[in-house]
Amino acid sequence: MALSTQAVPALRGAQRRTVLSSGSKAALISTLSRIGTIIAVIFLLGILPLLSGRDIAASVFRTRYAEGEMTPEALESIRSELGLEAGPLGAFFAWVGNAVQGDFGVSWTSKEPVMPVMLEALGNSLTLMLAALVVGVVLAALLTIRTFRRGLAGRSDRTGGGLAAAFTALPEFLLASVLLVVFAVWLGWFPPFGWRGINYIVLPALSMGLPAGGFLGRLLSDALASTFSERWVATWQVAGFSKARIILAVIRRTLPGVTAPMSLILVGITAGAVVIEQVYAIPGIGRATLAAAQSQDLPMLQGGVILLMLLAVALGIGATLVRRLLLGPALRSNSLPAAVPKTPSSKWALLLPAAMLALLLVVILAGLPRDPFALDFTRLQPPSWELPLGADASGRDVLARISHGALSTIGVGAVVAAVCLVLGLLIGLFPNLGAGPIEVTNAAPPILAGLIVAAVLGPSSFGAAIAVTLVSWAPLAAHTAALVAEVKAQPHVKIAPVLGVGPVRMLLRYVLPSVVGPVFRHACLRLPGIALALAALGFLGLGPQPPASDWGLVLAEGLPYVERAPLVVLVPAGALMLLSIFAVSLSSLSIDLRGGKAKVSRRRKPLRNITDQRTGLIPTALPTHSTPPTTDVTSVTR
Repeated sequence: MALSTQAVPALRGAQRRTVLSSGSKAALISTLSRIGTIIAVIFLLGILPLLSGRDIAASVFRTRYAEGEMTPEALESIRSELGLEAGPLGAFFAWVGNAVQGDFGVSWTSKEPVMPVMLEALGNSLTLMLAALVVGVVLAALLTIRTFRRGLAGRSDRTGGGLAAAFTALPEFLLASVLLVVFAVWLGWFPPFGWRGINYIVLPALSMGLPAGGFLGRLLSDALASTFSERWVATWQVAGFSKARIILAVIRRTLPGVTAPMSLILVGITAGAVVIEQVYAIPGIGRATLAAAQSQDLPMLQGGVILLMLLAVALGIGATLVRRLLLGPALRSNSLPAAVPKTPSSKWALLLPAAMLALLLVVILAGLPRDPFALDFTRLQPPSWELPLGADASGRDVLARISHGALSTIGVGAVVAAVCLVLGLLIGLFPNLGAGPIEVTNAAPPILAGLIVAAVLGPSSFGAAIAVTLVSWAPLAAHTAALVAEVKAQPHVKIAPVLGVGPVRMLLRYVLPSVVGPVFRHACLRLPGIALALAALGFLGLGPQPPASDWGLVLAEGLPYVERAPLVVLVPAGALMLLSIFAVSLSSLSIDLRGGKAKVSRRRKPLRNITDQRTGLIPTALPTHSTPPTTDVTSVTR
């Protein structure tokens, strides 16, 4: 303790002299990164017709005159009207010149001004985003109650997270359809579609907020468990602080590490609400941007993407400011506390992932001998001994399709999640340089990325995997960047260069081991969402094509028949939930990789009543005043 306690103040003089210059340099790099990324994305959208090889005039003609006869004269007239005589590049640079002056043009299909239409759509999406956020925060708070109880009782081990994983695995379009049928059609409590009042927000907000709340609840639970393992919590318990004050301090200590992924969740809710806006006919920016991409309405597409990127940048900057505000002097003085290494999990913790894996294997092995493509049964035939899970709308065996689709669904989803994890870790190690790509990439819905990739490579499973990978690494990179900044501000890491530790060794020995675990669990949380994104692209004709038996595609095909044959929807949805719970509960285990006999995780007793046996007093090394936990250096270093 003496070495680190004496060395940290010795470093502060040099830090005060360089903090202004280093902060200005970091801000400059982040700003240039954001500007460069936005310019690159806009240019990519401008040359999209060249990449796809499609004729813009033909796409605009089909959108305007669906029943009209496409003649060379008509196409030439449209090219002249849109200023395409110089080709797509000429039209793009002309648009840039007008955009710099504040004129973003008019829609090529509806002939309406771009910005008024897109700003109105953005306002609708932001309203829906806030409502979904309220639902998500309430659910996340309920899911973290158990973590708080365990932490206050002296237990900092992670929970299994099965309930949170179940909410995370809920497909948004399935949830939207079920809520629509139950609460709008059967009960008549809410309107089925439209956007004309507060009652129109309830069902879409629940459809978006419940999966987001499950994801956020699991993310917070993991971060809270790590905070409860820090030694200052035990110190505060010994000093007699109330539970309410400890809870507030734990929340304040935890939030900085998750503000970056939380801000990206907000952007993702807004940008990824295309399906929800389609189901409930909401005139939001995601739906408008998708329609513009499908019709090659470049001015409208560019306007929508620009607004989404600006929203992402604003939320990213806001998350950074909130994080710095919460950490305060502890971040500037490099005195953040470090978490105590986890003890190996109990053998009973294996029960949940083992049970989920066993159920998955039973379903998969039972259907492997069966033919997933044979049309041997009647449409929507109910379950029987011969047909355990019934038949789909084409008369195919549902059990066989689920079993044979497991390899592609789990395999491709796991590969995409692994690639995103690697990309997130690598890019997150350079937070300032990666600020622009992280924020802007997260603003792009997977469906929009799928349209661009399909335009270049054509619709395929490989193209869908690339599209989902291109937009799914950003939250992991943001999480990595936030954690790296906190780890580098801990005293034992900050003092390492003074003791002769090189940058490579410090990265491999101190930084990465503290970051890999939480980011890996974050990646596991995204596995079901990745599988659903792949399925959504297949459903739109941009990914796996029928008669493929991917779980998401099976789910999408059975969705119109959910009232007549519920198993057609419930079986693939249940399989996705089993996969999600297995991945999350397995990632929650603490394993001793150094060998030796695993020890059962023991409950740490609260230290509130511990006193010195000789004097009967609380030890003097413990704080007796309300020092913020993040500045208590001597209690967290040895």
